[in-house]
Order: sequence, then structure tokens, then C-alpha cells
Amino acid sequence: EREDTGLLLQALLEGQNYGAAAADGSQCPSVSVPRNNPAKRNCLVVAVLCFGNLINFIDWFIVPGILLDIQKYFGLSDGKTGLLQTVFTLCYMLAAPIFGYLGDRYNRKIILGAGLFFWSAVTLGSSFITESHYRIFVLSRGLVGIGSASYSTIAPTIIADLFEEGKRTTVLSIFYIFIPVGSGCGYMLAAGIAKSTGDWHWAFRVTPCMGGLALLLLILLVPHRIQRKTAAHRALSISGTILEADEKADVYRTAKTTWCQDVGSLVKNCSFVCSSLGLTAMAFVTGALGMWMPLFLHRAQVVQGIVPPCLQESCNSSNSLIFGGITIGTGILGITAGAEAARRLRKRNNKADPLICATSMFISALCLYIALMVAQTNILSTFV
Repeated sequence: EREDTGLLLQALLEGQNYGAAAADGSQCPSVSVPRNNPAKRNCLVVAVLCFGNLINFIDWFIVPGILLDIQKYFGLSDGKTGLLQTVFTLCYMLAAPIFGYLGDRYNRKIILGAGLFFWSAVTLGSSFITESHYRIFVLSRGLVGIGSASYSTIAPTIIADLFEEGKRTTVLSIFYIFIPVGSGCGYMLAAGIAKSTGDWHWAFRVTPCMGGLALLLLILLVPHRIQRKTAAHRALSISGTILEADEKADVYRTAKTTWCQDVGSLVKNCSFVCSSLGLTAMAFVTGALGMWMPLFLHRAQVVQGIVPPCLQESCNSSNSLIFGGITIGTGILGITAGAEAARRLRKRNNKADPLICATSMFISALCLYIALMVAQTNILSTFV
């Protein structure tokens, strides 16, 4: 009778467990274990999601990689050029909470696939916009931001559901490594294609092909339903037999709160609010750097007389290539060093994570100030 009850609960869960969280923050336990090799399947899912994350951030930083060419093509001032990133960021910011709400309640694989297809199609379409339609190009960047928000919001929750707490941080660290790697590849890919073809538009025609491949892999390899691996699972045996009678009630809980109720609950979490404000401040700085640094370095070299001013398209793209390489190398180093430092220091201090974040950001702020000050006299020191 207990096994029959477990199998019934399993059937109920498989029909309901689309989202990432329950209404009150509790987690719906999974009661089934794949009969095929689950470890291999999970690794394949993570690989697909990492590939999608790579493409996502390549698309983010294609525009900064060829910003000077785009500015010359449309005849833009710096203010209108910066509007590209502003619109992208605003659309991303407004769309992310909506996708988070949908991801808790509907099938995340479908949302991911739709977002991936949408932003890839828009990126491809933007490569055919002529110089007289700058506003359409700005709109296209905003639409790419909406598509990217769906992926960046939902993909980490799938990874979190695939792995238990002991492995989750490590796997998520691997996933997040593709943020600096994708960002750096965006600079380098855009600059390299613009230089080799003599036409910056081709930079927007490569990632949609990669996006099509990622969409195919997503359809074939990512399960339609992914059930969460948490400590609550261990209350249920592989056969479906319930081991803890007091957890029966949790099985029937689903996310039925409104979006406003979810936000209101999060606002009461002081740690979450402070972390979000800190991340916002960091994103403000890194967003400005990511957008303007290659152009800033080019102008610094012009001031020093190293390169001539760019008076036409197909401008010197060496700064994007160098800055992209620096982004990849230091990004990987920073994530791995930060994760390892946190792992070691957490044994001594339970506040190791925020202390490492605060210390590293303070050091970064000092280095950024020095880089900006020495740019007009020594470009090598700026790169270092």
C-alpha cells in the first residue's frame, strides 16, 4: 500500500513540477530516478546550457566589439551610440522578473527554446538594417535583451535542480565561467569577422547559426521535465516509498502566488536585497566598461599618436581582440580563484562569500582608477 501511494505521488509530481520553487519557498521533492545513466544525462544537459550561455554573452558583446564601425556606419554621436546598450539593458531588466515568474509556473524548456530562437532571429535580422534605419537597429538590441533575459534567468535554475547541494556550486561555477568567456569571444569574434570580411554586418550572422545548433541540442538532450535534487528527496526512496510521513503535505504544494507576492517576499530578505544592490552597482560599472572600453582604448592610442583617427568603416579592431582575450583569461581566473578561496575560507568564517566579494571589488575599483589615469600616457599599463 505504501508503494502504491508513492507511485501515485510520483505521477502527481511529474504532472505538476514545471517550476523551480513552491509558493512559500519550500521545495517540491522529486520521487523518481531515471533508469538510464542520470549522471551522464545531467552532464549533457549542463553542456547544452553552457553552450547556450556562451552564445548568449557572445551576442551581448558583439556590438561593443565593433562599436567604432557601427558609430561610423550610422553617423552617431557618443550619446546615441550609448543608447544601444541602454535600451538593451532596460529591456533585459524589465523582462527578467517576468521570465522568472513564468519559469516557476510553466515548462522551462519551452521558455528557454523560445527565447533562444527569438534572440537569434532578431540578431540575424539586425545584420540587414541599413544606415537610414538606426532606430530599428536600437529596437533590435532591445528585443535581443528580452530574449537573453529568458535564458539568463531560467537556465541556472535547471542546473540547480539537477544537482544536490554538494555539487551545485561547482556546476554553477562552470556555467558562469561562460559569462566572461562568451563576453571575450563576442569582442574577438566581432572584431575578427569585421577585419576579415571588411563588413561588420557579418558579425551578426555567425551567432544565429550557433543559436540554431543550441536550439536543436536543447530540444534533443534537455528533458521536458526536470525535478529538483534537494535534501527533501532523501525523504523518499528510489522505489517511491515515503520514509517521512510528515512530508506528505509538501508534495501537493505548487507555486500559486502572484508576481507581486513573490517580490514582496523577496524584499523582506535583507541578504538578498543587499546582494542585489551590490550586484547592481558592479553591473553598472562593468556594463559601462564592456560597452566603451575598446573605443576608450582606441581614443587613448590616438591621443598618444600610436594609431591614426578612424575616418571610415573597418577601423582598427586590435583593441577589441586584446580586450576580449583579457576578459576571457581574467574571467576564468577570477571565477576559479574566487570559488576556491570561498571553499577554503568558508571552513573558518561563515561570512567568507560576502567578504571575498567585497575585497575583490574594492581592489578592482582601485585598479580601474589607475587604468583610467594612465591610459593617456601608457597603454600597456592600462591593459595590465
